Amino acid sequence: MSKRKAQPVVATGVAGLDEILRGGLPASNLYMLQGAPGAGKTTAALQFLRAGVEAGERCIYVSLSQTAAELKSIAQSYGWTLDGIRIEELSASDAVNGAADQTIFQTAELRLDETRQAIELAIEEHKPHRLVYDSLLEIRLITGDTPRFRRELLGFKAFLAQRKVVALLLDTQTNEAAPNGEEVEGIAHGVIRFDKSLQDYGSVRRRIEVSKMRGVPIADGYHDMAIREGEGVVVFPRIIPGEAVDTRKPQLIKSGVDALDDMFGGGQESGTTTLVIGQSGTGKSTMASLYATAALKRGEAVALFLFEERLETFFRRSEGLGMDLRQFHKDGQLIIRDFNPNEISPGEFAQIAQSIVKDFKTRVVVIDSFTGYLNSLPHREKAVRDIQSLLKYLARSGVLTMLIVAQHGLLGQNVGIDVDVSFLGDTVLLLRIMEDDGRLRRNITVVKKRHGPHDLNVHELLIESDGVKVVPFNPLPTA
Repeated sequence: MSKRKAQPVVATGVAGLDEILRGGLPASNLYMLQGAPGAGKTTAALQFLRAGVEAGERCIYVSLSQTAAELKSIAQSYGWTLDGIRIEELSASDAVNGAADQTIFQTAELRLDETRQAIELAIEEHKPHRLVYDSLLEIRLITGDTPRFRRELLGFKAFLAQRKVVALLLDTQTNEAAPNGEEVEGIAHGVIRFDKSLQDYGSVRRRIEVSKMRGVPIADGYHDMAIREGEGVVVFPRIIPGEAVDTRKPQLIKSGVDALDDMFGGGQESGTTTLVIGQSGTGKSTMASLYATAALKRGEAVALFLFEERLETFFRRSEGLGMDLRQFHKDGQLIIRDFNPNEISPGEFAQIAQSIVKDFKTRVVVIDSFTGYLNSLPHREKAVRDIQSLLKYLARSGVLTMLIVAQHGLLGQNVGIDVDVSFLGDTVLLLRIMEDDGRLRRNITVVKKRHGPHDLNVHELLIESDGVKVVPFNPLPTA
């Protein structure tokens, strides 16, 4: 049986979007970019044309809604030029070929004919490989009804197909906003939607969805995106856990503290996720530093993602316990990313983590704290589901992932977690703090371990200037 010949595609120029499209846009077709004003359509369209220029193709931007000066200003805001892109600035409401001199009022048909003729003339003259049509709103207003608008699009599609032009049509309406929107979308070979929403606090959240793409097994559903200075639109495809394959046998990850390793039956396994749960001051971040230090001394790469603690605070706290991590960081063996939780989406974070694990062959990943990460997101339950894919990817890459999870309160038994994340962990390490005869004592217990034996006894965790110790818990004698 012969293999099916791959369909030729063209790059979109938008980072991450081609990955969703499995390579790019199928050549010689018409596509719609839909979204509200400010969603990123024009920026993505300029990136599409700039990619064409880099490939040595002729490109035209037909603008019915923005002036050439406005487009140049948009490009300059990203540090780009429009060199190699021809801008055809038209008006769908005024006469194009001088017919306005003959009538006081133009009919819709006359304005539509003039606009169509001007666009077709520009295409015939310059013979572009790529074209952007901005926007369909003006044509929709002229035609006045869906059947006429649909006929106009069908004719334009046939005209472009004969000349093998790849065209993006920008549209501010979606099928939710237009009663007959689905009929119009049926004309396009593909439909890409840009979505933005303003939360009660924090920056705008942006997403992209390829709602239709004929003949391409796309990664459907929403994917996070951002608009960045110097980069334009950047898309963060959702993680596909099955893409990670680690052929090495699982190995025990040691902490460097024998008593702690014994609690886990000799150590923690690679390719698993450990939840380190506890109240403030119980030693959660210290546990993460402990495993990071041990891995670094073994010559392994470690990735640390900070969402609450400052980088300098992390270094000083570790140094106070005899764990000097600065040099490992300077040497590039310890990779640290210090995030502002309100400025990063789940999709972008997952992409950063995936890239670091791929590029540096990371063996231990620490997220400190996972609670701080969740608190920055508007839909924490959804964020928990989203991170499952990342954790599965890390597990299949043979990584030990440690999630630091904070509980409410300082002392006492009435503590809890905002969102149930216990199902995420293969292993759960519970840290507690209690008052015993006028002093505070830290307890440590392994309450869950999916693979292999573990110690269910409560131990005492001692965090001292000369390091971390785990000893049997003995209640203080009463007087």
